[in-house]
Amino acid sequence: QGAVKRQALYACSTCTPPGAEPAGICLACSYECHGTHRLFELYTKRNFRCDCGNSKFKNLQCKLFPEKSKVNSGNKYNDNFYGLYCTCKRPYPDPEDEIPDEMIQCIVCEDWFHGRHLGAVPPESGDFHEMVCQACMNHCHFLWAYASQLAVPPLTKASSLEDEGIVLKVEESEEQKKEIKKGSGVEHQDTEEEKQSEQFNEPSTSSGKFLQKFPVEIAETTSEFSFCKLKELQSKPFVKKDTATFWPSNWRSKLCTCEDCLKMYSELEVQFLTDECDTVLAYENKGTSDQDTERRDPLMDTLNSMNRVQQVELICEYNELKTELTDYLRRFADEGTVVKREDIQHFFEEFQSRKRRRTNRMQYYCS
Repeated sequence: QGAVKRQALYACSTCTPPGAEPAGICLACSYECHGTHRLFELYTKRNFRCDCGNSKFKNLQCKLFPEKSKVNSGNKYNDNFYGLYCTCKRPYPDPEDEIPDEMIQCIVCEDWFHGRHLGAVPPESGDFHEMVCQACMNHCHFLWAYASQLAVPPLTKASSLEDEGIVLKVEESEEQKKEIKKGSGVEHQDTEEEKQSEQFNEPSTSSGKFLQKFPVEIAETTSEFSFCKLKELQSKPFVKKDTATFWPSNWRSKLCTCEDCLKMYSELEVQFLTDECDTVLAYENKGTSDQDTERRDPLMDTLNSMNRVQQVELICEYNELKTELTDYLRRFADEGTVVKREDIQHFFEEFQSRKRRRTNRMQYYCS
């Protein structure tokens, strides 16, 4: 299928030991081609194509899809493919680590990190849904502007903004400077307006006052085509820390999707951040939904679409078929012979013939 949007992956240390090129295999190949090998789980990764049987495997041919490309240039690899995780580059579970700690996956680089190696104590596991590690926050520097409004605060608290990180200052207009100075609470009305400006679906206080001087049509056009949520947040001071950040379930939908921001995401290779179907939670929910569909009984689905008379007739026919087929197959079991394709075809031909003879008789009806 090519590069799958998200799938469970494994690495085979039998075929690709330390020192060899990193390679990942899909769930199906882990059963079919590497069933007796030493595997370790990589959990899920995005936009990855199975390497099984390609040039990275010297003496192995994929049993499921032998005609493989020599390399999958779109795949991305890290230390996880050697069974090493986090900034400490240790295996999981680590036999030498006696400290109980949970591992959390970064949604950008998709590496796994010990909670104690994130630069901040993670919130309770139920309070956040995704995490971006320290290195990826430095790579995706624009996320710090969103973090001030969206991120779930860690359990640790610093005494001041200066202790927590760096206050990024920007050039503000005279009106914005006045609003920042009034943040102490003297002017309650302006404070309320400032809070409202933090809502992503509304323009800022300053831009809102400016647009009120013009016709509504101009305001709507500006809001639709020119308004950038990121620039609005960057117009205010925000704190840039040297820590990981923790995010709630719906935070991706709050990211700006204006033309400039989409171009920035592409340059940073993080376009997936605006896709809520990219999340591990969405992947797990889809898997649960697919399993529920597979577990559904097709006979019950058919019965539910019928009226009462049709349901009774179908159940009678089904039970009759089940009884006759069981009796027919029991003969093979008693004799210890193999059931062949021709035997099954003969049974159904005989069954259809008997059914036609029954339906040709006179019908009897209740008065």
